Amino acid sequence: MGLCDLIVVAALISVTSTQFIPPYTEECRTEMYPPAGPTFRSAVSWYTVDLDSPPSDRWTALITDKKNDLLVVIKAIRDFANALVPSGRLVELVDISLPLMVETLPKPYGEEIKAIAAVAGLPLGEVVLYNIFYEVFTVCTSVVAEDDEGNLFHARNLDFGIFMGWDVKNKSWIISEKLKPLVINLNFKRNNQTLFKSTNFAGYVGLLTGVKPNLFTLTMNERFNLDGGFVGILEWIFGKRDGMWMGFLMRSVLENANSYKEAQTLLVQTKLLAPAYFILGGNQTGQGCIITRSRLHSIDVLELDLKLGRWYVLETNYDHWNEPLFLDDRRTSAMKCMNQTTQTNITPKTMYDVLSTKPVLNKLTVYTTLMQVSGGKLESFIRDCPNPCMPW
Repeated sequence: MGLCDLIVVAALISVTSTQFIPPYTEECRTEMYPPAGPTFRSAVSWYTVDLDSPPSDRWTALITDKKNDLLVVIKAIRDFANALVPSGRLVELVDISLPLMVETLPKPYGEEIKAIAAVAGLPLGEVVLYNIFYEVFTVCTSVVAEDDEGNLFHARNLDFGIFMGWDVKNKSWIISEKLKPLVINLNFKRNNQTLFKSTNFAGYVGLLTGVKPNLFTLTMNERFNLDGGFVGILEWIFGKRDGMWMGFLMRSVLENANSYKEAQTLLVQTKLLAPAYFILGGNQTGQGCIITRSRLHSIDVLELDLKLGRWYVLETNYDHWNEPLFLDDRRTSAMKCMNQTTQTNITPKTMYDVLSTKPVLNKLTVYTTLMQVSGGKLESFIRDCPNPCMPW
C-alpha cells in the first residue's frame, strides 16, 4: 500500500469518526486581518539566537522558557511510538540508537541538539527523534505572490501531525494541538545584526519557514513519495550519509546564500534525505518559484511569469502538474481565493484571508506566517479551525 493509499484510508476513518462529508469547503474569507475571532488562538513570541555564541549556549534561554511544553510534546511522541510498536522496542531503539546518531549530524546541529536535551533534562535520543519527525509529517500550503507594483509577498500555513493520533472527543489531532505552545519566532543574529528570521518549534534546530531580509523568503512543504523521508533516514542510520536533512538545508541556505539565485541553486542541486517542495521568493519582479525535488535531483522548477499571467505560485503537497487527491484538495480552494483576490489587491492581509478559508485552514493547521522580503517582515499567528472543519 502506497502513502497516498494510506492517506485515503486514514481520511475515510477520520471523516467517518467526525461525521464530516469531504471536502468541507467555504466561500473565500475576507476581512480576517488583523487576526481575531475563533480561527485565531494567539500571536507568536520572539526569541533571539546569537550565532556568535557557542552551539551549547544558543538555545538555553528559549528552552528554559519552553521546557514544560517541550516535555509534553516529546511524551506524546513517545506514546505514539509505543502505540505503533507496543513491545516497546521502538522506544528502546530511540533511547539506545538515536543518541549515537547525533554524532553523525552536520555541525553545528548535533551540538545544539545535545545542548537542548541537557537544558530540558530529556533523553538525548528523544530530542533527536523530535528533530527528525518534521522531515516526514509536514503537510502545508505555501504561496509566493507579486502585486502589480512589483512587491513580493510570501505566506504559508504550517499543517502538521497527520497520522499521529486523532482526538475523537475534541475533533483534533493530538500532536498538532500539543505543538501550538511551542511555536516561536526566531531572530538569528551575527555581529549583533539580524541575519535571517524564522517561525519555528522550540527545540527544533532546523527551519521550515524563513526570510533573509531584503534578499529572499523560503518555505518547505512535504512531497509524498515512496522513496520518501523514512528511506533517507534509514539510509543515514545505516551509514549512507551523502544526503542533506531538509530542515538543516533550509537553515544553511538562509544563513549562507546571499541572493535568490544562489538560494535557488542550492535548493535545486543539493542531494536530500527526503523529497520536498521548496517555495522560494526573491526581491525582484518575477522572482518566485516552486522547486519540486526528489531525494537525488530537481524534477521541476515552476517560476512566476507575469507575461503568462502567473503572478503567484502556490503549493500544497502534490506535484503541480497532477490533480490533488480528491480528499485533500486544498489547492483548488486556495487558487480560487487567490484569483478572486486579484493581483491588484494582493497584500499580506488578503493572503491571510486565503489561508483562513477552509479547507486551506484545517485541523492540522498549527500556524500561519506572513512574510515580505522588503525589510524582512515576518509575523506569525497560531490558528484554530472551528467545526465543521476538515481533519486535513
